[in-house]
Amino acid sequence: MIFVIKKKKLFIIIITITLILLGVILFSYFPVVSTIFVNEELSLVVEESFAIRNKAILKKDNKSLSSLYNKRTKYGLWAYEHEIKKMKYLHMWSQKQGIKFIDIKSTPIIRWVKDRNKSFTINLIASTEYRYIYLDDPNNINLFRIGTYHSLDMKEIDENWVITREWYTDPFADSLNLNDIKSESIKKYITNQEKRNFQTLSKRRKKAIKYADKYVGAADNGENDYKYNKKYRDYNALGGDCANFASQILFEGGNFRKNGTWNYKKSGSRAWVNAQGFKSYMIYSGRASVIAYGDYEKVFKHSYKLLPGDFIAYEKKGKVKHISTVTGADSKGYALVNCHNTDRYRVPWDLGWSNKNIKFWLVRVHY
Repeated sequence: MIFVIKKKKLFIIIITITLILLGVILFSYFPVVSTIFVNEELSLVVEESFAIRNKAILKKDNKSLSSLYNKRTKYGLWAYEHEIKKMKYLHMWSQKQGIKFIDIKSTPIIRWVKDRNKSFTINLIASTEYRYIYLDDPNNINLFRIGTYHSLDMKEIDENWVITREWYTDPFADSLNLNDIKSESIKKYITNQEKRNFQTLSKRRKKAIKYADKYVGAADNGENDYKYNKKYRDYNALGGDCANFASQILFEGGNFRKNGTWNYKKSGSRAWVNAQGFKSYMIYSGRASVIAYGDYEKVFKHSYKLLPGDFIAYEKKGKVKHISTVTGADSKGYALVNCHNTDRYRVPWDLGWSNKNIKFWLVRVHY
């Protein structure tokens, strides 16, 4: 039997065979990590690594923390040393606050993995939930979440997985020195406060907080799939998304109208996306007013005047670097904030910012 193949069909067959051969060649040079390994084994390795780290930070267990890192490599040592600093800061902050952390739990979500010849580069987000109690009020448990975006290298050495490199935007990096704050007098004031009642908030404020809680990105609990609002551009790669998020909260949630200065079309105006520009616009436009300004010791008592829907601007070296929106208060009435860059859900307003080099703008928004 003789088969006659038309030129067009012959061309398609040749192209198909060529693509198959090319795929085989590419696969041999660039092996793909098996889906089973990524989804099961590697996920378990990453989850265990975060669990050990969190428990070590909670218990101030340097030995267990050290076991997670290959300190023979420069980047592995740096990653370990940074976690030690963070651990010390968290415990110093808790002493200033009069609280005790009782649990830290992370939910890591792996986004992609690259095989690096017996090691792996892993890109993931981690939503970490912190639970704490005030020492004089142990029956009331408070919680907040912080979302971080990680790139880490892990390698198996002597049947143990260790971190050889890790990068993420640390929410505590700006405040790893807390030695000079008068923690005893501050702690006494904070622990003498009472829970606050926000039931009489205006509908606009309540709607703004609902939006702020929904779009906290990596600080989500999974209900919104750890995502921002896709209607807006993510400015984290361009310096930060905090002001963009604060503007969205006021527009989408608080029903503030856009104008020629404060606007978002395909991108945002300076007053919309820039932290310094946002703070200045809100105050000088009359849409907001200053409750207090200064370093932590000067303003922390005024922070109890903040209402959900107000905002805090964080200033370093004379320039506002960050914006957070107030979303509630804990069991002692201490203000909690949401923000992007890094992502925070109901986090104590000064956590990660409380050293003397930082000044705070506590700002009332006029809804």
